[in-house]
Amino acid sequence: MLADIPAGHLGAVVTFLEMTERPTPRPLPPSPFRLERWTTPDPACYRTLFARVGGRWLWYSRLLMDDETLRASIAEVWAVTDRGIEIGMIELDFRAPGECLIRFLGLVPELAGKGHGKWLFAQVLALAWRPGVRRVHVNTCSLDHPAALPAYVRAGFRPYKRAFESFPDPRRAGILPRDAAPQIPLLEDLG
Repeated sequence: MLADIPAGHLGAVVTFLEMTERPTPRPLPPSPFRLERWTTPDPACYRTLFARVGGRWLWYSRLLMDDETLRASIAEVWAVTDRGIEIGMIELDFRAPGECLIRFLGLVPELAGKGHGKWLFAQVLALAWRPGVRRVHVNTCSLDHPAALPAYVRAGFRPYKRAFESFPDPRRAGILPRDAAPQIPLLEDLG
C-alpha cells in the first residue's frame, strides 16, 4: 500500500526498539573519547551540538524550540568529547518510572563507520541501566544512518513496532542548511 506524502514533506519508517532485561556487562572497548555530563546545558551550545551530530540525518525538532521550551524538554545530556571538543551526544530520559528512553544518540558524521559505535553503545547501556530501570527503549527511522537499526539490534534491542511518519522537510524551511543530508535529495533540486 502506498501513501501519498504532501509536497515539501519527507516520509520515514520509524522502528521502535526496547530492552527489558539488563544485558550481561561487557568490558568497555578502548576509545580516545570521553563523556562529559552537561548538568545545565546552555540552549545555544545544545543546539549547536544537536545540529552537528544530527543535521546529516535531518534531526531538527530541538532546533525549533525556544530556550524555555528546550530547557524543559532536555533530559540527561552527555557530550562525547575528543581532547575537549564535542563530537557526539547522548540524551537519556528517566522521567517515566522504571524506564530509560534514549532520546538522542550519535557522533558527528565524520566519525561514522570508523568503529566507535561499540564504545558508544557500551557507554549508553552502562548509563541507561541504573538501579530501578526495567526497560530501555529507543526509536530510529529510515532517514537515520543505515547502520543505526542493525547496531541497535546487535546491542540487544528488540524491535516491537513500526510506524510511518511524514513531516515538512526542515531544509526547505531554513531550519537546516539545504546541503544537509545530501543522501536525501530535495525534490525541487532534481528538476
